[in-house]
Amino acid sequence: MALSRKSIRSRREFLLKIVIAAVVVGALIALSRWFFYDRGWVTTDNAFVTGNIIPVKADATGVVAAVLAEETQFVKKGDVLVRLDGQRAKAALAQAEADIGRAVRSVGALYAQRRQVCQKTVSRAALRDKTRHDLARYKQATQSGAASRQLLQNTEDQLAALEADLREAQAEYQAIEARVVGVTRMNHPDVEAAKAKYNDAYIEFARQNIRAPAAGYVAKRRVQVGDRVRPGDSILNIVPLDHLWVEANLWENRMARVRPGQPAIIKVDLYGSDQIYTGEVVGLVPGSGAVFATLPPDNATGNFIRIVQRVPVRIALRADELEKQPLRPGLSAVASIDVSGPLQSPNRSIVKTTTNEYLTNVYDKDLAEAKARADRIVKDNAAGAADDGGACAAAE
Repeated sequence: MALSRKSIRSRREFLLKIVIAAVVVGALIALSRWFFYDRGWVTTDNAFVTGNIIPVKADATGVVAAVLAEETQFVKKGDVLVRLDGQRAKAALAQAEADIGRAVRSVGALYAQRRQVCQKTVSRAALRDKTRHDLARYKQATQSGAASRQLLQNTEDQLAALEADLREAQAEYQAIEARVVGVTRMNHPDVEAAKAKYNDAYIEFARQNIRAPAAGYVAKRRVQVGDRVRPGDSILNIVPLDHLWVEANLWENRMARVRPGQPAIIKVDLYGSDQIYTGEVVGLVPGSGAVFATLPPDNATGNFIRIVQRVPVRIALRADELEKQPLRPGLSAVASIDVSGPLQSPNRSIVKTTTNEYLTNVYDKDLAEAKARADRIVKDNAAGAADDGGACAAAE
């Protein structure tokens, strides 16, 4: 049965009303969502997961003898990652040890020489005093004729020579005293210099074992067995996955209400919308991404083109959520920041550096061990030596 034109028009009007009503309802829902929810949020899909990528570099010269860590492997702080061939470093350490022994014994000989010169000074002072006494007696005897004037003159010449010899011995003593005054055999500058060279050689020897400065996963290993490395050469990277954050790059015209301390919701493409991470804005980078580029723009030259810039915002992630659903640096994310709360200064930063990768102590013991070994070498070489003694009274 064919529909009349009036029925068709009525049906069209009914469907049009339904469409208009649907559009109005949808607009009201969208407006309500914006007014009650979206108005207090800033969202961007220009966000990425990032973290600390710790470079491990060589601090000594040598040939790689063993690679003890491979990519994706978890290593603990202090683990040996690469071992260098330490033959040259060991030989240099032995030479430095011999230099300490030589220095200690040379300084010991210097103190012995000071004692020797002191005794020489005492002996010459005694001869001078004896000659002085003889001269006084000869002067009295000459007046009575018991001694000749020639004997008196010879005694005066002998006294002058002895006084010159004494001054020479005193000057020799003072020259030695200047090298040992105020110090002992154990802390003499020559010994300290030899110990410093030993410390440097020991650290060079200890750094033949390249250790992990922090716990994390190995990435981008760059060395092979047989490579020759020098201080500063990159060995590999360590990535701690228990401390990550999101860097959200927001348009500058949407930054007006973004502040540190605001909560955020993160969705990572790896897990989709089903997995939501809760974060917190901990800081705003003090500048747009353009000013930190390798070639920053200079709008004062050429034609000016106005481009809306992006400002990086750092959003911290919770460690317990990262443990349940691990992430990797570089993953894409969608970040939404709740800006409905009270505003505070955008320059306030609440970022923290309290996690393990911001401090390492794996190198602290090297110098302490070097000093302990150097002191032991000094004591071994000084064992059985005579006391250094004090100043020589006759040399004053």
